[in-house]
Amino acid sequence: MSDFSSDRSAAPVLEVWCDLQCPDCRTALDDLHALRARYGDRLELRLRHFPLEKNKHAFAAAQAAEEAWEQGRGWPYAEALLGRVEELAREGEPFLVEVARELGLDAEEFDTALIDGRHILVVDADQAEGKAIGVTGTPTYVIGGERLDGGKSQEGLRERIEEIADRLLAGQEH
Repeated sequence: MSDFSSDRSAAPVLEVWCDLQCPDCRTALDDLHALRARYGDRLELRLRHFPLEKNKHAFAAAQAAEEAWEQGRGWPYAEALLGRVEELAREGEPFLVEVARELGLDAEEFDTALIDGRHILVVDADQAEGKAIGVTGTPTYVIGGERLDGGKSQEGLRERIEEIADRLLAGQEH
């Protein structure tokens, strides 16, 4: 996922392995907002795609999110989808284009991207990498080499992420 710039390369990275049709990932948004509020640019949040087979529109949603990143609105788009997972489940790909339109993105380009499959390789690569490191459900977080599985329970996960982030940030100050 391309949500980083060279001036922030020193920030610890929190990878969020996510299925954009997953209600548990929607619940995780509160934690992500709290982490953003606490750390700002000192912690880089990076969305990684892990669409689950049980969510039939998740793979298309991941491709659409990649198009949103190309158009400069990746996080707002991903958050908009996660906030409305029931609508996505019910309406499918037309809903992906509608959300793009609502956010002022080039909806026709979204439609074309979903048809021509230009982002499939990125989504496939994320999914393969996730499987390789042991991701089995969503949300799963990876920070400082530790994998934290939020698919079963998210209780205490934000605190654990904060402990690791604080340790990594403290290590940078030496």
